[in-house]
Amino acid sequence: MAALLTIAVFSFMYKDNPLYKFAEHVFVGIAAGYVVAIEYQNVFLPNLWRPLTHGHYVLIIPFVLGVLMFSRFTSRFNWLSRWAIGLMVGTFSGLAIIGFAQGDLVAQIQANMVPLRAHSLIDTFSNVVIVVGLLASLVYFFFSKEHKGALGASARLGIWFLMVSFGASYGFTVMARISLLIGRLLFLMIDWPASFGIQLVR
Repeated sequence: MAALLTIAVFSFMYKDNPLYKFAEHVFVGIAAGYVVAIEYQNVFLPNLWRPLTHGHYVLIIPFVLGVLMFSRFTSRFNWLSRWAIGLMVGTFSGLAIIGFAQGDLVAQIQANMVPLRAHSLIDTFSNVVIVVGLLASLVYFFFSKEHKGALGASARLGIWFLMVSFGASYGFTVMARISLLIGRLLFLMIDWPASFGIQLVR
């Protein structure tokens, strides 16, 4: 079944066809059902329902807000879901800001506070590139003054650093997709035939 569905997905490289649509819908449907089951077993029951039935009645507030989310599916009472959605968006926004500040912003600032003179020549060169690239990239986003002269040259240098960074990120993304493709091809050429006692690749 896994091999046939993989081949059905690969058939999209030829053109859009019913086999690909079938595999796509099966994948999305199974993934959605799996996520609902996991959330029900690992989140809803242990964190809300069981404590609520054992006397933690303060959890009735998130339970009611969760029920109000389903009012979104009715045209008459869909306005009730705004309370729950507003609280959820506000809470997660605050948590995301704190998490971003602690996990990304402060960590990135600390990572760029490096000595320009290190123990080895290669470390010194690397630190200088990091500091110069950071300052040039920040100058590019300084729009209070026209980018001319030394400021313009720094901004152009910042563009180069940004393009290299974006290119590296894109390259890592492509590498991740290629690794997934290699895994599927190895499955089709080695694991699948081996299940029938056939060895195609030595």
